[in-house]
Amino acid sequence: MPALAFMATLSVPLFAADAARADFRVCNGTQNLVGVAIGYRAQEGWTTEGWWQVPASTCATLIEGELQSRYYYLYAEDAARGGRWTGDVNMCAAENEFKIVGVEDCFARGHQRMGFKEYDTGRQGSWMVQLSDAPNTQEGQN
Repeated sequence: MPALAFMATLSVPLFAADAARADFRVCNGTQNLVGVAIGYRAQEGWTTEGWWQVPASTCATLIEGELQSRYYYLYAEDAARGGRWTGDVNMCAAENEFKIVGVEDCFARGHQRMGFKEYDTGRQGSWMVQLSDAPNTQEGQN
């Protein structure tokens, strides 16, 4: 059986459809449960948090309220098939629920190091990422 390949489709700012609600959301367009972790720059430094369990065909709000940073980082795993949505930015994560400040020395501090994908929100107040099954060849296309 060929390995599963995944991609996060183009992330888009949320405009008039829900103008009163500002947040960072992840929607799971697959048929499986997906675990999601997020990274961002906070007052105390680079921070990662996880895991949100996002059932098939649903969305989860990872950050509530107006987004304070331009860049956010996402890592996700398909709980059933083991596929991953990853990127080139190494950040710390843990096996169970976590909030970790700092992205250095992950292993030495008892954490795992995972590749998170960067999302440039352009300083929008809201952002949504749609996770979906897709051949690897489509990565990066709009």
